[in-house]
Amino acid sequence: MDACTLGDLLDVIGGPSVRLHTAPAGLTVPVTEALLYDAHAPLPRVPGALLLAVGVRASAAGPLARAAAEAGMSGLVVRGPDGPLAEAESAGVALLSVDEDAAWHHVHLLLASAIGARPSAAASGLGDLFALADAVAASVGGATAVEDPRQRILAYSTVPGQPVDEDRRQGILGLQVPTSPENSEQYRVLFAAPGPVRLPALRGGHLPRLAVAVRAGGETLGSLWVVDDGSLAPDAEEALAQGASTAALLLLRARAAQELARHQNGDLLRRLLDGTADPAGAAHRLGFGLGPDGNPAPVRVAAFVLDSAVSAADVEQTALRLLDLVRLQCEARYGRHACVLTDGVVYALLPALGELGGAREPQGRAGVERPSARRPEGVSTVGRSTPAGAPRRRTNRHSHKRLAEDIVGRAGQSLRVPVRAGLGDVVAGLAEVRASRDDADLVLRVLGPELPVASVAEVRPRVTLLRLTEVLGERRELSTGAWRTVLSYDAEHGTEYARTLVSWLDAGCDMAGAARLLAVHPNTCRYRLKQAQQQLGIDLDDPDERLVLWLQLRTLAGLRAD
Repeated sequence: MDACTLGDLLDVIGGPSVRLHTAPAGLTVPVTEALLYDAHAPLPRVPGALLLAVGVRASAAGPLARAAAEAGMSGLVVRGPDGPLAEAESAGVALLSVDEDAAWHHVHLLLASAIGARPSAAASGLGDLFALADAVAASVGGATAVEDPRQRILAYSTVPGQPVDEDRRQGILGLQVPTSPENSEQYRVLFAAPGPVRLPALRGGHLPRLAVAVRAGGETLGSLWVVDDGSLAPDAEEALAQGASTAALLLLRARAAQELARHQNGDLLRRLLDGTADPAGAAHRLGFGLGPDGNPAPVRVAAFVLDSAVSAADVEQTALRLLDLVRLQCEARYGRHACVLTDGVVYALLPALGELGGAREPQGRAGVERPSARRPEGVSTVGRSTPAGAPRRRTNRHSHKRLAEDIVGRAGQSLRVPVRAGLGDVVAGLAEVRASRDDADLVLRVLGPELPVASVAEVRPRVTLLRLTEVLGERRELSTGAWRTVLSYDAEHGTEYARTLVSWLDAGCDMAGAARLLAVHPNTCRYRLKQAQQQLGIDLDDPDERLVLWLQLRTLAGLRAD
């Protein structure tokens, strides 16, 4: 299991419970365990431990920080805010604090649980699935693959000398079983059978299969497939059934680890969106490190929200279903991402390499850790999956927009509720995620049935006017002026000076264009403008006054020529 780091620990319990004051060695320093200090016993040498300063006042814990460093520990935890900051920095150990009234045994339990809960590739069971595939292949006598219920290949055997066919090669190259009506029928037969089944070759030149469904209780978790070249072991079916039992345990463990990782990543993304998470630690945890140029990898926030027509009784459950849909689509497209539901909005953090500086974007497939050194014999490097070290596909300017449109379309079909999606600007690293989130939120506010998906660049004028409306309305000196006089005069005398002024300004001060917008004769438009200047004291020859009047009428009064 990969070592838990200080950043991982803070992702799980950072905030009100445990506060970080300094980390001289960075957030990637390993944390191995939480150790209670005993003043009556020698301090043991436990590399990577966090030492809990039991019985020591925070202000007097300087010597303990130095002792922890000498013992190879990663950090010191004190109660209260007055910890030995300078001593910890000098000694090179992290300093953390908890509330003054926190019970040490509760703190110890909290830290120990968080350190032990950190998911990793090994803990996910996916690495063990490769070992299982090899073990089953050796026992049964044929090349083996482990699949999930959606026919994605999670692991495959690499035992030398075992025959394979083209379906096997193509499936491993794409980590997805090729689709066909014949394949669908075989899966129907497989999942209806109580045990292993023998399935014929789908076409000439291909080999039959021995397969079994992997189940836990009444739930189907996936399947095991063995290429049958006619030389399988006599007890192949029994051995495959035993392998399915082991696979069920590993898949359940993988699911639990993935759910934990999703929860932790979602909580971390929530704090990134609020601007309260450490970007460096978050980048390490979420896998958004440095780009090829050595700078922070660019990212973008996408926001999805249900149409306001959803009833209050259904909105919470429907929003959770939307979260699942967004997460699934992002996993299938990028692999590396984070999604969270907060305040009724589903936010997704998307990699944007290739959109800033022409960098390249790594690809991944959700839930699959594919060791680059493991490639079965006879499988070429040409296919849908990009081999390690090869150039990755470039992200074009519209890939995120297409993803959002696809999610909105799927959501409309499966949830039977209209969904809107806004894309913030691409930003240079996780330190600027909040700005991209603010962009996405603004975009959501200007979308409607006629435009359900847009990036902030596509609706920049709309969001700019929206923000101007808010700013102008909040400041008295910006919300007063001639526009109020015009509206009052119209209300009192039944004139249409305000609408005429907006139409003329919208038309670029072209009298004929304004008349067309108003559906009146140009002379009527000209007369109205002349009267407005004379009776209300408006100087339309002054470009500054024209600009301010137009902005106030458009934003504060909400008037448009159309």
